[in-house]
Amino acid sequence: METYLYLSLIPEAFGSYYAVGTKKRSRGEAMFFAVDPSFRSSFFPFETLPARCVPHPDGQAKRSLYLSVYRVLENVPLSALGSLYLVTDDGRTLELKRGPRAPAEEKGLHLYQELCPVTPLIASFLKPEDFGRYITDPAHPVCLPKIVFVELILNGLATNPATGSADDLPYPNFDHLRDCLIGLTATPDKPTKTIIRHMRRDLLYRTIKNGVFVADRESFITYPFPSKSDLESKYYAWWRSALTVGFEL
Repeated sequence: METYLYLSLIPEAFGSYYAVGTKKRSRGEAMFFAVDPSFRSSFFPFETLPARCVPHPDGQAKRSLYLSVYRVLENVPLSALGSLYLVTDDGRTLELKRGPRAPAEEKGLHLYQELCPVTPLIASFLKPEDFGRYITDPAHPVCLPKIVFVELILNGLATNPATGSADDLPYPNFDHLRDCLIGLTATPDKPTKTIIRHMRRDLLYRTIKNGVFVADRESFITYPFPSKSDLESKYYAWWRSALTVGFEL
C-alpha cells in the first residue's frame, strides 16, 4: 500500500475525503501541502508508519492517520513542501504548484490571512515577501519560525480606505476593517495592524488576490493563484464551487 505525506492547514483534514464527509467533519474546506514522501526527521515518529499504515482487517486501505499535530510546520523544511491543494466544501480540488516568482509589487495596503501556525487577519503596508520576513524576524518581540499566509483582495480600499470602492468584498465586520485600514495609514511607522485575532470560518477562495505564501527568515515560497480567465476556463468546475461558498452566511 502506497503511503503519502500531507501537511494540513485547514482543518484537521485533506482531500475530498475530509472535505465532503466523515463523522468527524461532515462538510467544509480543506487546504494541505503534499510533502516529499522521502522526507524524514527525528522530530516525527516515522518509525511507527510500517506498523500503522496497513489495510483494515476487511482489506480496505487505511485512509489516514496523524503523524504529529504539534509544531509540524516549524519542523518541515520548505524544500520538502510540494504542491498546495485547495478543496471546496463539495470536494473539488485545485492544485497550486510552487511558482518561481513573487507577485508584482503594488502600492497601497495589503490584507493577509495567516493560516499556520496562527490565524490572525492582518493589514499591512508590506508586500508579501517583506511581510513574511517581518513575521519571522527573531529581532521582533513576537515572531514565528515559519508562516503560511494568503493575500486577500481589498479593491479600492487598498489605496483609499476611507472612500475607496468596496464592491464584492464579503468580509464580516466591514466597518471595523475600514477603520483599521484608516488607522494603519495614520501610523506609517507601524507596518502591520491586526484586524481579527482568530480565523472564524473557512477561507473564501474567491477573495484570494494573488497566491498563498510560505516564509521563514531565509526563504520565501509563492504558490500563485490562477488568473480569473484560467479560473473561468481551465478550472471552471472548481471555481464555480468556490463561488457558491459563503453566500449563505
